[in-house]
Amino acid sequence: MRSLIVMGLIGLGGFAVISSCGSSEGKTTAAAVTPAPEEKYISIDTTLIPNDQFGASVRYGRELMLNTARYIGPDGSAGKYLGNKMNCTNCHQDAGTKAFSFNLMSSHDHYPQYRGREGKVLTLAERVNNCVMRPHNGKPLPLDSKEMVAFLSYFKWISTFVPKDKPFKGAKNLHLTFPDIAANPQHGQLLYQDNCARCHGANGEGQWNADKSTYVYPPLWGNSAYQPGSSMHRVIKQAEWLKNNMPYDKVAPGKPFLTDAEAMDIAAFVNNDLIHSRPNPKSFDYPHIVEKAIDYDHGPFADTFSVAQHKFGPYKPIIDYWKTKGLKAVY
Repeated sequence: MRSLIVMGLIGLGGFAVISSCGSSEGKTTAAAVTPAPEEKYISIDTTLIPNDQFGASVRYGRELMLNTARYIGPDGSAGKYLGNKMNCTNCHQDAGTKAFSFNLMSSHDHYPQYRGREGKVLTLAERVNNCVMRPHNGKPLPLDSKEMVAFLSYFKWISTFVPKDKPFKGAKNLHLTFPDIAANPQHGQLLYQDNCARCHGANGEGQWNADKSTYVYPPLWGNSAYQPGSSMHRVIKQAEWLKNNMPYDKVAPGKPFLTDAEAMDIAAFVNNDLIHSRPNPKSFDYPHIVEKAIDYDHGPFADTFSVAQHKFGPYKPIIDYWKTKGLKAVY
């Protein structure tokens, strides 16, 4: 994975010719018009981490984001909490600071927060453990552990770089325009072979680093990959991420390589449970079915659509159905 490209201000030049209607000579004057500067992508400067005890916790939290398996993986030096050897930064790229990549820079400001998947208000620490347990197929960190405190310290520190109570560029994934047809796993397999297999393997096994302590490129299915119920197991959610981030050497922030339909087809192939096995989850959550994401493929559902349509789409009929019921579809 590559670091965030920070965009500078552009478009500062330009002139407009304005007619001087009140002039008897009928002259025109040129007045400089300065357009509003394009919003920059936010980057962090790790040299600004304070040199005190809090700063030490921040640095450790960043290390945990980048090298999760080393510290709390199956062979972790600080405890064995993860069930696989993936790292947080595999999904939250650049330790959670990359634009359009499940960015975490405002997470500290947004919790506690109600979550439909659990049907209750969660603290940020509980949300961290959700990731430990689902994508990482592990067991929760103690809430007062050095590692949990470090995660929270890091999230607090990176939150100081973003505006409060205001969205910023790259805070959320770029949304998709849904096609009128279902995502096609068969076409997604061809796209996967052309764009993804060189890094993630022909069988989705990922690519180990030299000592097999973690992955250079994470597995996408199999017993070492994320669980069903993880955000990446939802076709819409994964397709948004793919659109913004993959292939890593063919995209730039806000400039996708894959079309929306292609991203959805790849996500449908990767998440096709008929051909790809995964670790067994302990629960599928969503105690209130009206809060269930429309691309979550485990019933019961609050509508009349099939498991297959919730999994692969088309999604527009589901969204329209919910609108007729006066409800907002979640995705």
